Amino acid sequence: MGYLYLFTFLRLVWPVATYGCESLTLRKNEETRLDAFEMKRLRKILRVSRTAKKTNEWIVNKAGVKRELLDTVEARKLAYYGHTTRKQGSCLEKEIMRGIMPGARRRGMPRTAWVDNIKTWTGLSVEESMRMTEDRDK
Repeated sequence: MGYLYLFTFLRLVWPVATYGCESLTLRKNEETRLDAFEMKRLRKILRVSRTAKKTNEWIVNKAGVKRELLDTVEARKLAYYGHTTRKQGSCLEKEIMRGIMPGARRRGMPRTAWVDNIKTWTGLSVEESMRMTEDRDK
């Protein structure tokens, strides 16, 4: 029933949703919103309303897909990080990723930085992850 709609979602809507995701700083709110967007689209394809008492797992099983929007964003961001850190010499992108900026930071709690996502996902410090990306085979 929803094969054509699912195909359209995966081929047309998915690239628009993930366009430029490598440069996003994902906070918990954005991760939640990406998950909600994916589930909302799947519910719409299957014509299941939010008030129907169907769990997200049931929707995913019925559609025959996996919840992978956030995983795709994570993989693309990690690939971009590895690509950028392997660049030879010094470039502006590398300096921005390392967080090297002149001057004092603002008052208050520090905001989530782009590299904080990398640290959370890999479980490594910035220096360790940069060392790991130098050797592409690992």
